[in-house]
Amino acid sequence: MIEVRTLLTLMLPILMTQVAQAAFGLVDTIMAGRVSPADLAAVSLGVSFWLPLIFLISGILQATTALVAQAYGAQIHDQNSVKRIPLITRQALWLAFVLGLTGMLLLQLSPLLFSPLEIPLPLHEKTKLFLYGISFGMPAIAFYTTLRCYTEALGRPRPVTIISIVGLILTVPMNYMFIYGYQIGSLTIPALGGAGCGFATAIIQWLMLVTLLVYLSCARPYRAIRILSHYNHPDFMLIRRIIVLGFPIGIAIFFEVALFSVAAIILSPLGETVIAAHQVALSATTQLFMIPLSLATAVTIRMGQFYGQKDAIAMRRLRRVGLILGSSLALLSMSFIAIFRYDITAIYSRDLDVQQLAATLLLFAMAYQLVDSWQVTTAGCLRGMQDTTVPMWITLFAYWVVAFPVGIVLSRVFNYGAQGFWFGLLIGLTVAATLLLLRLRVSEIRLAIKFKVPNYKN
Repeated sequence: MIEVRTLLTLMLPILMTQVAQAAFGLVDTIMAGRVSPADLAAVSLGVSFWLPLIFLISGILQATTALVAQAYGAQIHDQNSVKRIPLITRQALWLAFVLGLTGMLLLQLSPLLFSPLEIPLPLHEKTKLFLYGISFGMPAIAFYTTLRCYTEALGRPRPVTIISIVGLILTVPMNYMFIYGYQIGSLTIPALGGAGCGFATAIIQWLMLVTLLVYLSCARPYRAIRILSHYNHPDFMLIRRIIVLGFPIGIAIFFEVALFSVAAIILSPLGETVIAAHQVALSATTQLFMIPLSLATAVTIRMGQFYGQKDAIAMRRLRRVGLILGSSLALLSMSFIAIFRYDITAIYSRDLDVQQLAATLLLFAMAYQLVDSWQVTTAGCLRGMQDTTVPMWITLFAYWVVAFPVGIVLSRVFNYGAQGFWFGLLIGLTVAATLLLLRLRVSEIRLAIKFKVPNYKN
């Protein structure tokens, strides 16, 4: 029960942070939609370029969580290990600097893809302006992600949660000023329409970063680990270690996000109703996915701390508790979908055909809640053990060698439509969960031998 309480204490603030950050795009979409359909389309297109980069960069920087948690946990054996935390964080910030600038440059160059992707010409200017504005927030997002990983790894996720919620609240008036224009004395903000959301988001991201920096510099719990008190030149060996650990995480997340994005393209020839129903079901399940994803982050933190303590018994206990807790939460999600699936689809669309098909697709989502919870929780365990390369290949195999072709064959060859593709997703997630669980067992045995644990049993 103690470990359950610890996981929930970590998980709940992380969940609130995840929901708040996911809501940034939702707020932009709603406010842009009130301007015009063209503004809504431009913001939606811009977000489709922006989100994959965010997931990739954030995934790479998540290695900070595992490394800091390990160093924090290792103090039980070595008091000097805590001194490595500032060095790890500073080197992660150097990496964040490079990734943030790279992301900014890529977003500013992305309009070159508009013509090859056959994006309608009337949307070019608005989408380009949105991407130009939001690109300036990329360095802030990279820095903020690194500092978030640092403080969460210490078991203190609440500051990030509060800052994220305040940032979300400020997004509404900031968006309004840039969408409709605003004058403050001699300073005039021109009306930029939906594209103004990009500039507003960038400013909010920088404000959140500055607020978090000030808090970490002044708050009492962080005075023993002063990450900003000294300057360190880039340590390319440590940066390389962060990349080696983090790059597979970013790629694995990218594989999953890309699969769901490509699904809409695969289903597009089947008509607007199918696409709309797919998007409704996907949006609803994405919100529910925040629950196991937040639990997985909490498991990564605790597993990293036990890894630093070289406590294989505690790691095994955490794995069991994490999977049981994840299964319990998944069963609650399944019950929620079973009871409210028609109510959920009615929120998104008034079209009865879309509602009916989306409700059917949610049955597939209900079916994969358990295996999805297992695979993401197991991946969280492995990240805490600093085992990320093999899970990346497992993810690639499960999603793109199994789920993708099975989904195409069932939806297009056997004419099962969207249901066929979602069944392919169910098969892929089941394969991913099975292989990751097997990998976790292998890693546990390997670490038990490494830590010289006598009579280690499952």
